[in-house]
Amino acid sequence: MTIRSNAILEVDGLERRFDVSAPWLNRLIERKPRRTLRAVDGVDFVIQRGQTLALVGESGCGKSTIAKLVTGLHPPSGGAIRFHGDRDRLQMIFQDPFASLNPRWRVGRIIAEPLRTLRPGMDGAEVSARVDELLRTVGLSPADGLKFPHEFSGGQRQRISIARALAGEPEFLVCDEPTSALDVSVQAQVLNLMKRLQKEMGLTYLFISHDLSVVRHMADVIAVMYLGRIVEIQRTKDLFANPLHPYTRLLLETIPDLEAPQRDRAPMAGEVPSPVSPPAGCSFHPRCPIAFDRCRQERPQRRAAVHDRRVACFAAEEEGHGDV
Repeated sequence: MTIRSNAILEVDGLERRFDVSAPWLNRLIERKPRRTLRAVDGVDFVIQRGQTLALVGESGCGKSTIAKLVTGLHPPSGGAIRFHGDRDRLQMIFQDPFASLNPRWRVGRIIAEPLRTLRPGMDGAEVSARVDELLRTVGLSPADGLKFPHEFSGGQRQRISIARALAGEPEFLVCDEPTSALDVSVQAQVLNLMKRLQKEMGLTYLFISHDLSVVRHMADVIAVMYLGRIVEIQRTKDLFANPLHPYTRLLLETIPDLEAPQRDRAPMAGEVPSPVSPPAGCSFHPRCPIAFDRCRQERPQRRAAVHDRRVACFAAEEEGHGDV
């Protein structure tokens, strides 16, 4: 994808490896080599200001690891992350709102903590007024600031998490499965809130999800991940209209269709291979319904000559070159 001057985040060749070897003495006695898990394996993407880029894929594909790399919770093993903004204005919304909120603190103190850290010049009255304003912004009452997290529903707790993130006046939010722990109706409310806040405040989102039906309504661009790599990246409307990678097509088949509930759907065969010992060639070939010999021997790359770097797939390469 073409890098424009208003990019807020550029990720190039990003890698994250974890040593999962047995203890040194065990390796010595059992004559076992070191084992390395490649959680993120050469990832590239660009996010423009005001845009939402969604990372989607099955559990274990490296989505949440990328979120932690971007926010600095993990150092990269290779590649580069270039954030064109104020690092203090990068915040994160976590998957489980209950686990991410201190159960011993009242909600007002939870939301005020970023203000006290990032705006030490604010006095107590200013902090309280700002906390009340943030609670109203996310659809809660200033009186809720006196309560503890256990007194709220899951959707309300996620609204508190969003208010806490907004306290730092962010320009970029990393959202790691922010609605996956919520009921479907509550998911819609939280997603609509996030869309409204993005429009009003000019926010940029990196949105992590395993659910394509969720990101369809949130994302401008979708990057599909498989075993630590991005296999396809397209504008949302283009990806749903013309998916290029076989894995993307299979993911789309899992989305329920109310107009054709009994339609024939190709099942997703097999399990995700281990990132410790990935298959040779294309890592998706053991599960791919159209794999051929080249897929088992070579590793496909996203190249400019193949659909403008939007897909890493030899079958897509043979279907045609250039934009489709």
